Amino acid sequence: MIAWVYILIASLAEICWIYSLKYLEFKKLIKTNVLQIFSTKEGLLLLFPAILYVLFGVANIVFFSKAMQKLSASVAFAVWMAIALVGVKIADVIILKESFSYLNLFFFLLILIGIIGIKLT
Repeated sequence: MIAWVYILIASLAEICWIYSLKYLEFKKLIKTNVLQIFSTKEGLLLLFPAILYVLFGVANIVFFSKAMQKLSASVAFAVWMAIALVGVKIADVIILKESFSYLNLFFFLLILIGIIGIKLT
């Protein structure tokens, strides 16, 4: 049971990691002077996604590795990736106001059916 909690936490961390990566302006961060990053509000706002990127990335790895100790690698990976994929799509629709169609729902259901099939066999 605890392995499934670890998978859920790892998947949520993966979703947050993806969005921190989406908002990370790496080229701008590299070109900015270190003193400017820590001394201005704009610099800190530029650094914030990078900090979240590291934190969520580490959390993702830690909890996913804990889940893999109790589950087979194929099941753990399939569930982890499916939760992250669906979570990212839900966040896209709710936060970024992207479109969602019944065809999207159909394909997400196919993913779910595939994961259930992997777990049952």
